[in-house]
Amino acid sequence: MSTAHGDDAGSAAARRSLEGLALGDAFGERWFPLFRDPRQAYEEVRARRMPEEADWHWTDDTAMALGLVRVLDQYGEVRQRELALAFALGHDADPARGYGHGMHQLLPRLLQEPGRWPEFSRELFGGEGSLGNGAAMRVAPLGARFHADLARTVEQATRSAEVTHAHPEGVAGAVAVAVAAALSATGRLGLAEVVALTPDSATRDGLARAAGLPFATEPWKAADILGNGERIRADDTVPFAVWSAARHPDDLVAALWTTAEGFGDVDTTCAITGGIVAARTGVDAVPAQWLERREPLPGQAGRR
Repeated sequence: MSTAHGDDAGSAAARRSLEGLALGDAFGERWFPLFRDPRQAYEEVRARRMPEEADWHWTDDTAMALGLVRVLDQYGEVRQRELALAFALGHDADPARGYGHGMHQLLPRLLQEPGRWPEFSRELFGGEGSLGNGAAMRVAPLGARFHADLARTVEQATRSAEVTHAHPEGVAGAVAVAVAAALSATGRLGLAEVVALTPDSATRDGLARAAGLPFATEPWKAADILGNGERIRADDTVPFAVWSAARHPDDLVAALWTTAEGFGDVDTTCAITGGIVAARTGVDAVPAQWLERREPLPGQAGRR
């Protein structure tokens, strides 16, 4: 970590968020083997019984969040060329983390020519750019870091998304999650303010529906209404994940179980929810067994 951007409140909040994101990612990823029997999987989640696997590995959600946090720690802001290279290096080091098709196309090109990220990002998906949930899944620590300035949160989240997600929906998803994490870090997470600061988009429309959805709604029903990430789009992923976080703003464990009940792209929805809630709570109240099973983050070999 750079001494110029040391142990301030923003850095501490970002680290809490990163821990929660990685935990949610690894927690959610454990459910995929059970999806072969959806009824059993749903019964296991409803009963709050974890799969028996000893090791919970995180995926590309965490790998890309780590790259983003490294750039923020070094420069105190998003520098897009440097971020493009950080993402590319992470992919090159371990491409089997579950990256999507678009990133497998984009990131090797960025490794060779990171300065051409605007061109390469726009070329994805027939020239429309990616509207996927990848920019949203990694961005919560950025929102936590800039929690004292929501305008800067929006601006920096936008810059972080553009490197890989040129489509406005991909950007909107990142802005929404970053704003939610910033609000969470200050103890005032609310869906209405997230909606207000999210750019006009299908993602914002979904968040507006989420704002009108009572927290008494069963999570599976909320996922049916809002989407659960099954389509891998920002607008199909972010509203439910943010709703789950707002439903349990002070309880990371409850928030993750709620999100898991929605199934779908469950590692990504849980990563988003975990990153938002943990910006406030951290992971200290999480069962010790969860932290023991979760793959440690770099530099934390002694704490799983």
